[in-house]
Amino acid sequence: MTAQAQTVGSSEQGESTSQLSPQATPLVFIGCLSYDDALKSMPQYAIVEEEMAALREAYEAEMKRVEDDFNQKYEAFLDGRKDYPRTILLKRQTELQQLLQRNVEFKEQCRKELEQTRKEKMAPLHAHLSMSISKVARQHQLAVVVNTDANACPFIEPSMALDISEEVKLLLSKETK
Repeated sequence: MTAQAQTVGSSEQGESTSQLSPQATPLVFIGCLSYDDALKSMPQYAIVEEEMAALREAYEAEMKRVEDDFNQKYEAFLDGRKDYPRTILLKRQTELQQLLQRNVEFKEQCRKELEQTRKEKMAPLHAHLSMSISKVARQHQLAVVVNTDANACPFIEPSMALDISEEVKLLLSKETK
């Protein structure tokens, strides 16, 4: 008898195969977990977060230095503009505009590099977590594992789903020792 046939009334007993028998309990084919919680439980996650914080701090320090340099040049420009001949005034104004544009581009480049670095550092963690989820799901013969983060699935019938969060976290902790 197949797994699905066990949950539906038997046609041998004269019942419709499309109705659940009163004493039949549904089999669990759905698992659920908070992907973010599982990810954050990994020791490597804390290491990546520390590395990213240090990198972000270095970029922010450089952006602050660049901004301070621009502000200093801009103040000097404002202080001396009444004394500059028109040609020098226009040249310095152009230089400031170019410097401002380079600073904006630098900030955008920093943002993109931080984002790319985070993706690269997190990729092995995501792969490892996916393997662990798959392993636990296969052990329980689950067809689907639903991510419960961000209220993506506002209701899951507890009797029809298996929360595999703790098992995945346990597996992750064993594999990192």
